[in-house]
Amino acid sequence: MIVTRHISIDNDCIRKMEPFVAKHSGNFSAAIRDIIDHVGKSGLPNNCTAIDVSLFKWMLNMLDCVLVPDEVLDEMIDPVLINSMRKLEEHLSYRFRELEWNIALSLKCDNDRSPSDVMIEIKGDSHKIRLAACILCQYIVKNSVKQVPLEIKSVCNLNDCIKIELFGSNKKEALSSLETYFGEMEEVISAIKNRPDFWKSLVKRHILSDYNMVTVHKNYFEDILANNIPLGEISIENLAKKPIQDIPLKEMLSLIKEVYETSRVVDRVEIEKNSIILFHNYRNKDTIEKLKKILVTLLEANGHLFDAKSTANMIVLTHRPDVGIKVNEIIDNLKISNSRVDQELIMFTTFLKGLKDIPDISLSLTVLGRRFGKSLMQEYEKEKQVKTWDLKSFKSAFEMFNSKLHIDSEWKLEGNNLLYTIKKCNIANEGNKFDNFICHTSRETFKGALNYAFGNRAEMEIKKLLSHGDNFCEVVIRLT
Repeated sequence: MIVTRHISIDNDCIRKMEPFVAKHSGNFSAAIRDIIDHVGKSGLPNNCTAIDVSLFKWMLNMLDCVLVPDEVLDEMIDPVLINSMRKLEEHLSYRFRELEWNIALSLKCDNDRSPSDVMIEIKGDSHKIRLAACILCQYIVKNSVKQVPLEIKSVCNLNDCIKIELFGSNKKEALSSLETYFGEMEEVISAIKNRPDFWKSLVKRHILSDYNMVTVHKNYFEDILANNIPLGEISIENLAKKPIQDIPLKEMLSLIKEVYETSRVVDRVEIEKNSIILFHNYRNKDTIEKLKKILVTLLEANGHLFDAKSTANMIVLTHRPDVGIKVNEIIDNLKISNSRVDQELIMFTTFLKGLKDIPDISLSLTVLGRRFGKSLMQEYEKEKQVKTWDLKSFKSAFEMFNSKLHIDSEWKLEGNNLLYTIKKCNIANEGNKFDNFICHTSRETFKGALNYAFGNRAEMEIKKLLSHGDNFCEVVIRLT
């Protein structure tokens, strides 16, 4: 049965009904029926939902940095009904009035149906406009990826106003910008919900220890247990999403600060231009020295040389680009004449004699030796077409190197163990005068070659050294 009645409606009520009228293509009767049905389903009109003001503000605070679930967003703004920026602005303006949020919304764009440039301004209560901005941006970004993906370029927060700029981009950057500006806690909350027992236990242990627990990657921990110096920092590479050597120095220092502070390896990290200071509470001198060496090696892998000094509770790393320039100059000089192995070995003696021209030689020896060892192995690899390294091929390479450098050596290969003995070294004993610097650099060259061939799979045990007063050098190499 259809009952016809005449009713009077003021302008405010008409404005509230506009989205329903638009939904039914101007059919006012159908719009009224939809409104009645909508109210019937909810039990009460949206603006009649009773909630304490302080509780509502708390709920809004808890929602900060969290995105609205897609199904809730679609309930609030039906993407089927909204096909233009103008309609979106009208619909949300109506919904905010319905909720009595007292929000003023302004949305400007270069194209109503397929924009590539959008400017949003929302005014009102600071707690409410933040959620309103999140809802609006989330809707625009997620529904723009089908046409021109819109990326959030800037969000300007004032006391009672938020201004947002969106520009055409790609799908990946668009969705990433949404999490950057409005969903910072999405990944964290999702991880906690997926493994609540694990995170509750971890947080509890950190609190009970007053944050004196250390959390590091398993590979890093394995290197420490094996008494190896970690060659890189997996956590840093994961954060940067690129290899250590491709990270700019400024970004690298910031990542060291973030990883070393949050993992609690150190208490605090301060960056001053291109220098870095790490504050810690370690008491064992060997521990401090090993941490210092890890940091120097890490920055060396990044392509930069740092001078490291330590005190009772600080490690100070100072950038030394002057040494780096000299190192690169020497290494580049080794790559003359098509970089043949013979040329490399001839230049090696020149390289050692050039050590005296390098400032702060104690800092440079390890880096110079390692780099040359790697370079030497690379050239041998090309010339002899070595595909994979084992102890036998490594032995063959160094037998050739030593014969050309007039180093009297002996090798014994037993399974995964290789005993290497130097009986006489003409490089370190020039003119019957032993040179400790040259000996140390030659030793680091050997380590650099060993690391290039086997990485952390090789363990080197030094049994005797000429520099320690023995008559010959003897080392054992073990493959794990």
